[in-house]
Amino acid sequence: MPDAPPTSEGPMEPLRFPTPPRAVVFEIIKRKSYGEKRIVLASGKESDFYFDMKPTMFDPEALALLPELVLERLKGVDFDCIGGLEMGAVPLISPVMLHARIRHGRDIPGFFVRQKAKMHGTKKLVEGSDVSGKRAVVLEDVTTTGGSAMQAVEEVWNAGGEVVMVLSIVDRGEGAAEFYRAQGIPFTSIYTAAEFRSR
Repeated sequence: MPDAPPTSEGPMEPLRFPTPPRAVVFEIIKRKSYGEKRIVLASGKESDFYFDMKPTMFDPEALALLPELVLERLKGVDFDCIGGLEMGAVPLISPVMLHARIRHGRDIPGFFVRQKAKMHGTKKLVEGSDVSGKRAVVLEDVTTTGGSAMQAVEEVWNAGGEVVMVLSIVDRGEGAAEFYRAQGIPFTSIYTAAEFRSR
């Protein structure tokens, strides 16, 4: 049998897949937001490592990918709005809303909770969309014991809303999951500190 005629295409190239968004954002957090030195956390605890998530949340590539990671983690969660405590959640709320609208055709109103009411204007603690009668997801950038995000949870309750999930970008694994379990509030995270500590 004669040899098959040569082709101009050459050998078949292997299939190539882009790096998954979670892995891309992981590397950005590792490079821009993770550090190792003695530091006092918001909880008052001392630690030899920290996460400063602002550089990641203001990184264009990370901000393009984080909303999809958030929405992926919330698959199956029945919720009406999304928000969180200033300032941890604020840089991410609007991008999540925009991404949900453009990529998924879903309108998800957003809100944020002030740590202290302004002395003028409406003097509200919950700003943005009305959460009364709504099922809310509370976003947090980093959780340690869970106390910071709980401030947002309590203000959503005070405003007549229901909290159906607390979602952290990074959980340090130092009590937040147990704390929210005791409160009867579902809790999850996209990353854990152990992932960064092990690499």
